[in-house]
Amino acid sequence: MYIETRIVGRRKKYYLVYAYRLLGKVKKAKAFLGSDLKKGDLRARIKEVEAVLETKVTGLKAIGDPYKTALSEQDINELRTLWGGGRIELQHLSESDWERFVEVFTYDTNAIEGSTVTKGEVKNILENNKWPDKSKDEIAETTGVAEAVAYIRKTRDHLSTDLIKKLHWIIFKNSKQFAGKIRARGVEVAVVSTSGDIIHRGTKSTLVASHLSELIRWDKKSSKKYPPLVLAAVVHNQFEVIHPFQDGNGRVGRLILNNILLKYGLPPVNIELKNRKAYYDALRIYGANGNLRPILELILKEYKSLKKLLK
Repeated sequence: MYIETRIVGRRKKYYLVYAYRLLGKVKKAKAFLGSDLKKGDLRARIKEVEAVLETKVTGLKAIGDPYKTALSEQDINELRTLWGGGRIELQHLSESDWERFVEVFTYDTNAIEGSTVTKGEVKNILENNKWPDKSKDEIAETTGVAEAVAYIRKTRDHLSTDLIKKLHWIIFKNSKQFAGKIRARGVEVAVVSTSGDIIHRGTKSTLVASHLSELIRWDKKSSKKYPPLVLAAVVHNQFEVIHPFQDGNGRVGRLILNNILLKYGLPPVNIELKNRKAYYDALRIYGANGNLRPILELILKEYKSLKKLLK
């Protein structure tokens, strides 16, 4: 964002300008701040207006949710623009690349959920079976995530209730009594921020099974309709909306995302701990208005990071 000043007669008018890219072209959204403003008044007006302008631009740039409504021609064209004609330029992983990926994915996906096991400790656990001075549950979930990555590499299943429960069981079989079990009736869940605010409430327990079945049906009927990256993003986001397990939904959701990418011949992706806020924001925006753009942009950003990591 930047300030644009115009002289109109004897008056000095101020505008807040947000430049953004859509369909490969730079566009601008503007908001009038006022005329002949003093510095303090100008700063105050910017604070008042910038959030509104950002929301407006987010709406203008939004890519629709094909889970609810078929993508428009503009959405499809913008998708092509996002990833250069539909191709993701990233080499497929060698076995040594996979070893490195499993280490960083295991660390980041657990750290996002609060694990205190460090990158070095993850490496020692997976390569040398050397346990650090951490809780048994954290160590079990470290080996569990790595085992789950190995499982999605070999399974032929794109998406099913059995696959979802299997991945949860693999990760948490040695740390949670409810490993592999969908939430029972009466068990409700919510995603809570570090400040205690409720970010998202999962689907009511009585509707979890039917909503999962609906998502699986959508994935199957949409497999030839949308690009794999869109399929993976929608399934991942909808899975997180449902939140079918009492705990562990984030880790299972990111594995499902990768399972779909792999089944369509795309490389896996890692959501880094440093991008946790952007990740949660993407899920929040999707949940609020079905805008798929933030999660797609984050995945493409993470692909670039992975490419650098594996050089």
